[in-house]
Amino acid sequence: MKKYRILVVPSDRFGVGMYRSLTPHIELEKKYPSEFKVDIDYNPDLNNNEFLKKYDLIHYHKTLGKWEEHESLLNRLDELGVKSIMDIDDYWAPGQHHPGYNMIKKHELDKKVLNNLKSSRNITTTTSVFAETLKKFNKNVFVLPNAINDKDKQFIANPTESDKIRFGWLGGSAHLPDLKLLRGVVNQLKSDNLIEKTQFVLCGFDLRGKVTEIDQKTGEQTQRNIKPQESVWYEYERIFTDDYKTISDNYKKHLLQFKENEYHDVINEPYKRVWTRPISSYASGYNNFDVSLAPLVENKFNECKSQLKTIEAGIHKKGLIAQDFAPYKIDGINLVEKGGKINEKGNCILIESRKNHKDWYKNIKRLINNPELINIMGENLYKTVKNNYTLDIVTDNRRETYLKILKT
Repeated sequence: MKKYRILVVPSDRFGVGMYRSLTPHIELEKKYPSEFKVDIDYNPDLNNNEFLKKYDLIHYHKTLGKWEEHESLLNRLDELGVKSIMDIDDYWAPGQHHPGYNMIKKHELDKKVLNNLKSSRNITTTTSVFAETLKKFNKNVFVLPNAINDKDKQFIANPTESDKIRFGWLGGSAHLPDLKLLRGVVNQLKSDNLIEKTQFVLCGFDLRGKVTEIDQKTGEQTQRNIKPQESVWYEYERIFTDDYKTISDNYKKHLLQFKENEYHDVINEPYKRVWTRPISSYASGYNNFDVSLAPLVENKFNECKSQLKTIEAGIHKKGLIAQDFAPYKIDGINLVEKGGKINEKGNCILIESRKNHKDWYKNIKRLINNPELINIMGENLYKTVKNNYTLDIVTDNRRETYLKILKT
């Protein structure tokens, strides 16, 4: 049996690089050592043909080498008999709502990625939904979803105890339009005297970052550290506390000091802030809540997102309330059928966008009053994830995909 050599060129050492390049290929060699030898190189010598010829397959994220040299490099790999795969995990042209929009437009990254899509020999991506968009530009698209190592400590459920029903959100800094869909929910709970039974948990709170200021007279640009009240996380927090009106005065004072020490009586407050953690432990944030919230504005960029929140919530056996939209429709089986009937096989609650104004609150209230439904969802979602998205299963699919590409 031939042993194939694979060169992996990650885009970074964290986040996308870990999920799409590092972890999956380390596992591939670990599980199939007689079939694959994997080298990971952030700065390979792409000008050296003798170096490139050592490999049977090169895997990269969005671009291999300089953008302008991508197509000529792939032609050279063809001549050398080296197969290549471009991986892409998100839509290349986000709308103006996205914090990276101006930078992407300025450097024409959307056009560059699209050009690479068209010229790439093979493409791997996260979901069948995104694959349909990609196939408009390239027919050789393979779905290899994000996967999690269910033996990794951060993905082993170890929930903290609470007398409250806790609703949590864990994510990054590009989701303000999505979280705005929840504005008003906390106020409604307070009006209906349900806030005392509830706690909202915001995971990933992060005040790192810079602000660029431009002198209007000279045009000179300077950078400074972002102020807490300028951060999107401050805006997130205002949504989950109804502008800090649901929490005690002492707790509000504590939060607005923006220090990482935990408030002594946070267990009795209707809101909890969880500061950002490294990627090696971020998912342990799920242990702080019972139900994961996944609101999502309907647009092309969000349509092409992966269902990572589904996967993370499921492996932790959490309830999930998610948008009835693209990534969450892939695996979502609605617990609540028309007329309010409960589907015992449901693994989440899906919210139609046209009913955002009432159904987020309606279903959060439903779970507060019927907490047994959380366990039904959690167990069912766990089975969905365990059967489809563990690293072990996706690695088997990756092996089959690579062998198919290598043998054509």
